[in-house]
Amino acid sequence: MKRFGEKLRMLRKKHGLSQSALGQEIGVSQVHVAKLELGQKTPNVAMLLKLSELFDVLADMLIKDYLELP
Repeated sequence: MKRFGEKLRMLRKKHGLSQSALGQEIGVSQVHVAKLELGQKTPNVAMLLKLSELFDVLADMLIKDYLELP
């Protein structure tokens, strides 16, 4: 999951969301989203599922280290 933060940031920007707006969607603070993007925090399974549904991507795409996005 070394590239999770990069992918999260790219998906968030692709969908036109601020860190604050994404945080509201998944139930965390803007600071938490920033730490996820910087690799300082890792998501739990429930958060991975929320992100997967929100961005309409497979959860394994978020956690695997290849960087290809839909």
